[in-house]
Amino acid sequence: QVQLVESGGGLVQAGGSLRLSCAVSGSIFSINAMAWYRQAPGKQRELVAGITNSGSTNYGDSVKGRFTISKDSAKNTVYLQMSSLKPDDTAVYYCNANMRPSDSLSRNYWGQGTQVTVSS
Repeated sequence: QVQLVESGGGLVQAGGSLRLSCAVSGSIFSINAMAWYRQAPGKQRELVAGITNSGSTNYGDSVKGRFTISKDSAKNTVYLQMSSLKPDDTAVYYCNANMRPSDSLSRNYWGQGTQVTVSS
């Protein structure tokens, strides 16, 4: 069974940094793209950053210049380095991957979410 396993969330003061990790577990044929989304209480889930298989990246406007997405293809892992954190960054962060399992067609997968809380 293919799963996304997230880690790295926690509590940090404003101006601080955190790094989130998301590892793919299970048998997969290929990964097309991976991304991080976040959802704050009472708000819709929004794209934070995405990265394609070729390494192209895109970012939400609110995190440009502060967050960096990267991947380790050998480990099937994507990272989100978050710097200059603000209280508005407080949310549950979800890992998303569009990938093809070894026995099925490509589809989207979601992680369980990891809480990031930024105190002022």
